[in-house]
Amino acid sequence: MEKVMNSYETLFVVDATIAEDDIKATIEKFTALIADNGTIESVDEWGKRRLAYPINDKNDGYYVLVYFKSEGSFTAELERLFGINENILRSIVIRQIEDKKTRKDA
Repeated sequence: MEKVMNSYETLFVVDATIAEDDIKATIEKFTALIADNGTIESVDEWGKRRLAYPINDKNDGYYVLVYFKSEGSFTAELERLFGINENILRSIVIRQIEDKKTRKDA
């Protein structure tokens, strides 16, 4: 049976108070995890920005946006790993809706 690959985007915010090397290591860890379980289309590092509201008494975060394709079962594991990593302040994974006109099977 053929694997169904869906398009997703994830935005995660890394704690900006940690060392710059640790920020890069955290980004590399999660992008490598996504690449191992799917296909990365693009990685857009927005950089350090002020948070809309303090999270864990922190006012700044390092934002990273990743567009990727993977199986649906992987996103639950990705969200779980975001949740248990102490360097990640917030994260979200969203499935992108494909336009039916561009789909081959529609």
